[in-house]
Amino acid sequence: MKTCQRVLPAVSTLMAVALMVPATAVMPGIAAAGSEVVIDVAPPPPKDERAPPLRDGYVWGAGFWEWRGHAYSWVPGHWVVERRNAQWIADHWEQEGTQWHYVPGHWER
Repeated sequence: MKTCQRVLPAVSTLMAVALMVPATAVMPGIAAAGSEVVIDVAPPPPKDERAPPLRDGYVWGAGFWEWRGHAYSWVPGHWVVERRNAQWIADHWEQEGTQWHYVPGHWER
């Protein structure tokens, strides 16, 4: 019984450390703070996507490249409900030094 008492604390300590490692590990080349996505890999050039004819009450949100953790994936354009006196800024990537920052689509006045 004494052997079990000595082994169990060691096992529980090992399990606690193992559970903490994934929570603190960071993938190289990627930083995430909240919903911010910053990566060292440049996105591919935008696809040639033609906007459909105008639609009352909506603006066209152009397609963009989304980072999926290991590669980019194209997200096709979509309709966004119009807001008066505001301009839709489509999802895009901005380069800062060697890093690329994802900027989600949003409204600007």
